Amino acid sequence: MEITDFYNIAAKSYDSLHKEEQLNKLNIISKYIRPKKDETLLDVGCGTGISTKFWNCKAIGIDPSKELVKICGSKCKVGKAENLPFKDKSFDYVISVTAIQNFDNIEKGLKEMKRVAKGHIIITALKKSQKIKTIRKLINRHFKAHKELQEEKDLIFIIR
Repeated sequence: MEITDFYNIAAKSYDSLHKEEQLNKLNIISKYIRPKKDETLLDVGCGTGISTKFWNCKAIGIDPSKELVKICGSKCKVGKAENLPFKDKSFDYVISVTAIQNFDNIEKGLKEMKRVAKGHIIITALKKSQKIKTIRKLINRHFKAHKELQEEKDLIFIIR
């Protein structure tokens, strides 16, 4: 079973399982970014779009799970991190919360986030993921200025 299939099946219970944890991570992230009402934010791997309601800005999300995007509604689109359907430098902020370890191609997803971002990028990744060393190595390769924070379950990479 592919990861997208898993999330399509689990979509209806996603918020009851993950909403509190995701909000905790968004609260940590909000100490580093404060999007204004007229600024734009993209959440890559947005799930049910919790982040699109968290900030009072022009926030949208993208996720490969059609069922999760249905729950999010009009603020989210079906799509993959590796092929973001947006113009270069089209978002003031780009975030990805506990999704990068599920990308088909982590490096391509990072390059796409970098391409569409004007400024800050914040990525969280599961510490227990088998891909965490690769994720850290690729972030170090593609981004010069960043800070790494420890959260209970995730590493949080703050990239400027």
